Amino acid sequence: MTDSSALDPEDRKIVTLARSARARNGVPEGAAVRDETGRTYVAGTVDLDSLKLSALRTAVAMAVASGAKSLEAAAVVTEDEDARAEDLAAVRDLGGDGTPVLVAGPDGTVRTTLRAG
Repeated sequence: MTDSSALDPEDRKIVTLARSARARNGVPEGAAVRDETGRTYVAGTVDLDSLKLSALRTAVAMAVASGAKSLEAAAVVTEDEDARAEDLAAVRDLGGDGTPVLVAGPDGTVRTTLRAG
């Protein structure tokens, strides 16, 4: 586990944003991604009858829809121990194999940092 205060300030920011999205919306997961220009996109889990998306895939979709060409980093706040393969695939599609994905618990403590690839 990584003390969030030990993170790079920009990485700490996306973890905080992801945690806030989860809490504010009362959803199982919150996520945030940072694009190549430093812009951030924040999302929660989408669970509609006709549409189900994880928070991380939703954040990636928001970045793409806003014109992002790449990702610098991603964060997901979840009860799960790791990010799911389909979430990593979405990050990899936009950011490439080396894009870091910070996986944090509901308290904001980063459990692990994965690579999208």
